[in-house]
Amino acid sequence: MFPFPQALFFFERCPSNTDEQNITHMSEFQLVSFSEDSELQPILVGLFVSMYLVTVLGNLLIILAVSSDSHLHTPMHFFLCNLSFTNVCFISTTVPKMIVDIQTHSRVISYEGCLTQISIFAIFACMDDMLLAVMTYDRFVAICHPLHYLVIMNPRLYGFLVLISVLVSLFDSQLHNLIVLQFTNFKDVEISNFFCDSPQLLNLACPDTFSNNILKYFLGVVYGLFPISGILFSYYKIVSSILRIPSSGGKYKAFSTCGSHLSVVCFFYATAFGVYLGSVVSHSPRKVVLASVMYTVVTPMLNPFIYSLRNKDIKSALRRLHSRTV
Repeated sequence: MFPFPQALFFFERCPSNTDEQNITHMSEFQLVSFSEDSELQPILVGLFVSMYLVTVLGNLLIILAVSSDSHLHTPMHFFLCNLSFTNVCFISTTVPKMIVDIQTHSRVISYEGCLTQISIFAIFACMDDMLLAVMTYDRFVAICHPLHYLVIMNPRLYGFLVLISVLVSLFDSQLHNLIVLQFTNFKDVEISNFFCDSPQLLNLACPDTFSNNILKYFLGVVYGLFPISGILFSYYKIVSSILRIPSSGGKYKAFSTCGSHLSVVCFFYATAFGVYLGSVVSHSPRKVVLASVMYTVVTPMLNPFIYSLRNKDIKSALRRLHSRTV
């Protein structure tokens, strides 16, 4: 972690060389409130608590099913366990505080708390990103080089791939912190989201220049370009290999092995682009919040259902786990 600045300065607008501004010393931000309606707030609390519990229990159930069934001790399911753990941490970064804020009618987050949330959120968002890319590579090897799959995807390699994912995520988190800590002047205290995220903070940073947008795009490139490029290249090779299979049954069987993963990848990146492009293009906080809910809450909640419903091995393991429990 990095030392926090001693003082923050908030302006009604970014100061110019010829315009003197009254400087106010503050140390906290205001997050977006879901609703000011007191009757609606208990419903929102119940909804988000339910979604959070379903997400945590669903992902922990996948981890338990895979770890307890020797048939699932494969590279793909090893990556799936790590993805499920990451999903639990990912949603736990934002949703518990959001629930407390709704319950206590508070929208305040300290500057230190904001930077901490940015750092932790960046770790698990990038980890999610990297694991999806690694799982795509696993499917590429399984479909394009099936005879050499066990030789290529050996325990040393897939352990190394997860380690690289962790290290890249830590680097990405520290990069977010380094960039955000360059700014101590802000033109507003209102963050247009229900949690702290670096693009939203950069929107408020002074000087309000073209360089801020460059920094946001740079973070997007680091966060998304390399994993997305790997995913697109791998699926290009996968589709090419599937199309060369002569029988329709063989094509269906090959495609079914990566169908659930492809569904998760599409939903994850669609919602992620909705959040980060929305923060640049849209000036409506409600639209940004809605996209963020889909990205940070709905996506981790749906992942266990997608993998359990579309994956016969996971369904069989869950049945065996249930029968042993009963």
